[in-house]
Amino acid sequence: MDWKGHIAIVTGAASGIGAGIAERFAEAGAEIVIADVNERLGAQVTADLQERYGKGLFVKADVSQAADCKGLVDATLAAYGQIDTLVNNAGVNFVKPTLEMDEADWDRVVNVDLKGAFLCSRYALESMVARRSGNIINIASVHTVATLPAAAPYAASKGGVDMMTRSMAIEFAPFGIRVNAVSPGLTDTQIWNDIQDAAEDADMARQHWMDNIPLGRVQAPREVGNVVLFLASEQSSYVTGANIFTDGGMTAQLVNRERFASKSLEGRAPQD
Repeated sequence: MDWKGHIAIVTGAASGIGAGIAERFAEAGAEIVIADVNERLGAQVTADLQERYGKGLFVKADVSQAADCKGLVDATLAAYGQIDTLVNNAGVNFVKPTLEMDEADWDRVVNVDLKGAFLCSRYALESMVARRSGNIINIASVHTVATLPAAAPYAASKGGVDMMTRSMAIEFAPFGIRVNAVSPGLTDTQIWNDIQDAAEDADMARQHWMDNIPLGRVQAPREVGNVVLFLASEQSSYVTGANIFTDGGMTAQLVNRERFASKSLEGRAPQD
């Protein structure tokens, strides 16, 4: 696919998965708008993409605020005249027991992860409907189908993103607009570093997670970007309302693969 002239917005693109997605768009040749509340990191990512690919426009935006979401869309239209793809990636999370949470904790996650995806979509869709063309790709999570204790706001938000994706896909299909979701598993971002840093035994923590990922490794942010690029391309022209998991098989397995293998697959392990 020729990405020249393709205009993509990625929210939360100043670091992590969002930065990986933005890199893949720029690498392919698309014009990329990096949106983030962190102006310093956002400017750094934008400068890097401009230096390497000649692409990148930074717009500071807090997606939990309607005015910022509208401003992001307006700034993109002013610069490029259209929006071909919106990637709702911005998100926050924390681990906290439910009985220790307060309303502000809940609102912080839901307002960014769910409301932010709605607000950005709502304003971008006005332009997309007028053109009878566009793609929205929501970054959800493995938490749409399986979750952990003390993650209630995040799980609720990502579950909501999944169902919002399906509803919008149905509503806007008559306008030639496709809406899909991507659900990453463990990814090599600051969150993965934080998990290891918080563990009493970092090696044991890493092994625990590797044992629960059939492919046996943590994915790179640009691997999520590869799937996003597919969904934004003509190669996925008949895909809408889908939620694609990029989790190395994490949500597909029923039990820890190493423990199961030790009993049921002895002598059948692949040879190095």
